[in-house]
Amino acid sequence: MFKNLTPRKFVDHKGRGIRMKYFRLPKERIGVAVGSEGAVKREIEKRTGTKIDIDSETGEVKVFAGDDPMGQILAINVLHAISRGFSPDRAMQLLGSDKYLEVIDIEDATGCSEKGLVRIKGRIIGEKGKTRRILEETTGVSMSVYGKTIALIGRPEDLATAREAISMLLRGSPHSAVYAFLERKRREAKRQIAKVWRE
Repeated sequence: MFKNLTPRKFVDHKGRGIRMKYFRLPKERIGVAVGSEGAVKREIEKRTGTKIDIDSETGEVKVFAGDDPMGQILAINVLHAISRGFSPDRAMQLLGSDKYLEVIDIEDATGCSEKGLVRIKGRIIGEKGKTRRILEETTGVSMSVYGKTIALIGRPEDLATAREAISMLLRGSPHSAVYAFLERKRREAKRQIAKVWRE
């Protein structure tokens, strides 16, 4: 049902021995990715061992790999998360070994119109952010509803639970049923942890 999105126009360039990948940020997210006086960009570069160029006019991003190719992948993941509405601090979770990014295209998942998109985003977020807050608290994931996408950051098992809850909401399930599902999954996770400790 869901299609995990990668940055649009994502290109791998290896000309002249240079390992570089590039894509575009939404213009309204350029300032967030750069940060005050370039602080966010520098932090990503420092923690991933990469060199990042961001065009402040077009949003084109070039990520040059350092000695560790994995650093380039991590830097792109962080920038992609920022492009999907996450704050830099939340996006930096992806630098941990157990956190992953998943991006769901709402239109692709539902086939809804522009008008329907607003209604569905409202269901996902909930009144005063209630549904998003409950989903984050019960699963441990971070969620951003931005543009036509829902983005999630978390551990694989937590992402699976959050994905199913979102699927229920997109199918029109009552919020009460979704909350009950999330609470049941949280209890199951606690029992599993207790079992591991006993063993």
